[in-house]
Amino acid sequence: MIDTHVHIHDAAFAPDRDEVVARARAAGVDAMLTVGCDLTDSARALDAAARYGLAASIGIHPHEARNAPDDLEAAFAPLLADASAVAIGETGLDFFYDTSPRDDQARVLRAQLRIARERGLPVIFHQRDAYDAFVEILRDEFTPGMRGVVHCFTGDAQQAKVFVEEFGLRLGIGGVLTFKNAEPLREAVRAVGPAPLILETDAPYLAPIPHRGKRNEPAFVLRTAERLAEVVGMSFDEVRTVTDRNARALFSLPSS
Repeated sequence: MIDTHVHIHDAAFAPDRDEVVARARAAGVDAMLTVGCDLTDSARALDAAARYGLAASIGIHPHEARNAPDDLEAAFAPLLADASAVAIGETGLDFFYDTSPRDDQARVLRAQLRIARERGLPVIFHQRDAYDAFVEILRDEFTPGMRGVVHCFTGDAQQAKVFVEEFGLRLGIGGVLTFKNAEPLREAVRAVGPAPLILETDAPYLAPIPHRGKRNEPAFVLRTAERLAEVVGMSFDEVRTVTDRNARALFSLPSS
């Protein structure tokens, strides 16, 4: 299995990071992508990737957009020179918390999309309560041939179809799929089928049942994979094969 979105460099894993990575590999997670959320955090992601043999992404989260430098391309360049850097993000819009002004969020998202387009890199998107504005920016900036994933997708069936059919995006499916109140998400997954899906944890956040409310970790992607197999009516091995193939193609990861 591949955990396509984890923050293994997060301080929550400081006490036992080696053990967390070992547990993930023992559970069958043979690849992980640790995701940056600002420039300093992205540098930490690269350090963790080098230490544990992971992939990493370089990005500025919408919460951090207010602090983004004016010249993002210059700021990203030394980080993207690292061979572990395989994606841009996470980036996007978050109108739920509005931690950064919406104009800043949009500006920084557009800048990161331009960097991804110029470098041929996939994009990891964060979108919360900003669907209409997000789609408008995608129509402007996400040009044919670009690749990306809507991380922690929790939208409805119509939104899923727009992301998949109009933009060719992948949908990142995490622990929320296992929650009792997530039937709209399960309906969305059934609407698009397994073909556009990849697995993620967003660890240390959003642990799946039966770990909900505790610190998440990449080994728990197994629980999401099992639930996804039930939702789409496939075997666990079939789900693992499809999601791994999607993840490797999206992020240009080597075969296991």
